[in-house]
Order: sequence, then structure tokens, then C-alpha cells
Amino acid sequence: MQTLLKTTRAYRLLQAEKQNERFSHAYLLLFDDARNLRSALKTFSKLFFTPSKRTETLIDEEAFSDCLFFPQAEKKFTVEDAEKIAEESLLKPVEGDKKLFVIGDFAEATAPAQNKLLKLLEEPPKGVFFLLGATSVFSVLSTVLSRVEKLEVLPFPLTQICETLSKNYAEKGFTKTDFELCAAASGGCFGSAETMLISGDYKKLVSDAFAFCLTTGKMLPALVKNVGEIKNKKEFLSLLRLLFRDALLLKTGKKEEFLFLKSEKEKLAKIAEKYETATLLFAQEEITKAERQIFFNAVFPQCLEILAAKILTKNEENANRKV
Repeated sequence: MQTLLKTTRAYRLLQAEKQNERFSHAYLLLFDDARNLRSALKTFSKLFFTPSKRTETLIDEEAFSDCLFFPQAEKKFTVEDAEKIAEESLLKPVEGDKKLFVIGDFAEATAPAQNKLLKLLEEPPKGVFFLLGATSVFSVLSTVLSRVEKLEVLPFPLTQICETLSKNYAEKGFTKTDFELCAAASGGCFGSAETMLISGDYKKLVSDAFAFCLTTGKMLPALVKNVGEIKNKKEFLSLLRLLFRDALLLKTGKKEEFLFLKSEKEKLAKIAEKYETATLLFAQEEITKAERQIFFNAVFPQCLEILAAKILTKNEENANRKV
């Protein structure tokens, strides 16, 4: 995971600020991967201190005296945590000239807890820095956002996720196809890929996604009922996007080497045969709209039914234009 993070623009940006000795007093690390957010915060935290094996080990163990983590693992940041930070910020660093406060998923903190930290974020004592983590920016108060520099980790390329899974899990009985399918279903989130690989959830997710792409109007109600309650909603839509994208490559005669899911070429060919080229492009646009609706808590089964109906209707229209 550290290797992936160190390739990101966010990491390089903080690294450059370290080299130029011009750290901002507060950062917000946006990383849509709840499974690995705390680990990512540790990777970024190490840039604030003189590198040494001892320091890095202590930060990983959350035991370095000048790098304090809040809240406790699996807990939400509270007003009490903010008060403890305010008290601790008045004490001088123990081992150097910097004291860093690292806060877990700030998107889960209540408004009173966030507000309690505002004054410190704006005017921290000399040598005090903050690194806040968040899986989403939407529940972070605008007053907080105005006081921090954002470091956004974008979704990882699927090839990188596949390669990292292979390095980490190749000796545990998984195949290259397993890694490809998990990466495809991840939406660029390594934590999701890892969770699905370990749980095996990706198998049903991939099966359901192909069923969705190949559905008919008559099959749609039963399909929506089957798929509508899945927990990996975001990943399902990302996977749909990839399937329609690979099908479009086949449809337009691109070489097989450009496909991500080479192992599923036969199923992808069925999707390419079913849909017109214009429909495959249209599907990408509609999936983007569906992703936006789901983010703002649209009802997932209803969203899926509307998405499928739009794609099927558009495909019929495009086919009729060719006649």
C-alpha cells in the first residue's frame, strides 16, 4: 500500500513542501478508502520528521511522542478529543521542533467536534501541525476546509491495483484472473479490491454486472431485485463502466491487448454484439449520472432500474436508426 501511495500526486506534493521547508500548518488528506485511510495517514506523517527506522516504526505503532493519533482506532473524533489536542498542543515537542496531530476519518466527526478544532487549525502554536484524514469532503465543514490544504489521493489505475494484489497475495492460492476481477470491481479503491478478494464477494459482483449488461426488459425486474441490495454499490457501477468500456473496444475493433478484462473476452463480446456503438458511449454518461445520484443517497434498486431502462431504450432507438 505504501508503494501505491508514494506514486500519487498528493504524496509528491507534500514531499516537495518538505524539501522546500514550507509545510502548511494544516492538511486534509482525502482518500476514499476507509480500510486503508489510517495507514495512509501514517505514510504521509513520516514526511514531517527526519527519516529513521526507529521513527517510522514508532509512527506505524502510533507510539512516536511527537506524532499523536486521534481518535482511537475504530472510534469517531469527539469534542473531548479536540479538547485533549488543545491541551497537548501547548506542550513543546519531545524529540524535535515539530509536533504533528493526526486525525482519522474527519468526515465522521460531528459538527461540534469539528468546530472545537477551528481556532487551533487557524492559529496553531509554533511547531504544531495537523494532518486530517477524510474519505469524503462533503461532511467536512466549509470553515474547516478553508483552513487546510487539501491533498487528494485519486483512484488508482486498475493495473496498479492488480499488480499490488499479485505481489501481496500470489502465494495464497489466488490466480491472475482473481486479481484482475477484483481490480475491475474496485473502482480504483485498493481497500475495496483487497476486501473483495479476501471475502470472495467479487465473484458475485462480476456475475451480477454481466447479467445487468445482458439483461432484457422482461428480465429487468428480477435482476433489480437480485442486485438491488448489494453492499458494494459504488464498485458495482464502476464495474459496469468498465464492462461497457471493454465492450466498446471490441465493438470498434481495438486489439485485445487494450482490454482490461481479457479473461472475460467471450462475455464482453456478447455485450458488444448486443449494443450499438452509440449506446455503449451513452451508457458511460448514464453511469456517471447514476454514480452522482447514489452518492446523494438515491434508492439503489430504483436507480439501477432507471439506468437499465434508459440504456435499453437508447439501444433500440439507435438500432432503428440503422434500419
